[in-house]
Amino acid sequence: MITEIHSLQQPGIEVFGTLTEAQLRNKLDAERGLFIAESPKVIRVALQAGYEPQALLCERKHITGDAADIIAACGDIPIYTGERELLAQLTGYTLTRGVLCAMRRKPELSVQEVLGSIPSGQKHRIVVIDGVVDTTNIGAIFRSAAALGIDAVLLTRNSCDPLNRRAVRVSMGSVFLVPWTWLDSYDTLRSLGYQTAAMALTDKSISLDDPVLKQQERLAFIMGTEGDGLPQQTITNADFTVRIPMSHQVDSLNVAAAAAVAFWELRK
Repeated sequence: MITEIHSLQQPGIEVFGTLTEAQLRNKLDAERGLFIAESPKVIRVALQAGYEPQALLCERKHITGDAADIIAACGDIPIYTGERELLAQLTGYTLTRGVLCAMRRKPELSVQEVLGSIPSGQKHRIVVIDGVVDTTNIGAIFRSAAALGIDAVLLTRNSCDPLNRRAVRVSMGSVFLVPWTWLDSYDTLRSLGYQTAAMALTDKSISLDDPVLKQQERLAFIMGTEGDGLPQQTITNADFTVRIPMSHQVDSLNVAAAAAVAFWELRK
């Protein structure tokens, strides 16, 4: 059903503008909240990955244009449209890509479920995002993980939500392509046979191209923030501490760039 918006107080459109990320996440319940996917390309990836659409916000010209196939695929859900200026007031920015979709989250999976889905008979390469809160970095890490064959992404609870609107947008939908979940204890990884490699500069750090890393059957890279880096306890408890060889006295990279380098070097 297509509804023309004439007021920002229109019932049903609050998910696209007035609800915070935290409110979206908990709108239904702790595990089945909502998130916003933006742009036809990203929405199509989410639909193909099995996410359930709840409502669409669409510029009028896209209803029979770029969003026509999306509307057909979404079935009987509310579709809101209106003047470009009014939609910009609602979302806080001009819809350069013209379409937003409120979608339902999937139930949270356990670490065992996510890692158990990796095919046997091959090396496992996963990444742990520890305390990274920048939405752009989260999205970029997921995009690199998808492109470079990382099997899964785990995040500590103090990291940014991958289904944050900007993280989804920056990832270009890659957050829907790579299995991910939250990690509460590194002991879980050890119990599942994973060796951990903390990306950090210490006196004991080995080079990223050290052959011992490629020999590992199950390896988890641990990436921290470029500001404070990884907690000292996490570095101490890791099986390996790893550095990326650099030139010109540069000692660190943005975490998203560092992740991409590590993914490429230690790909399967």
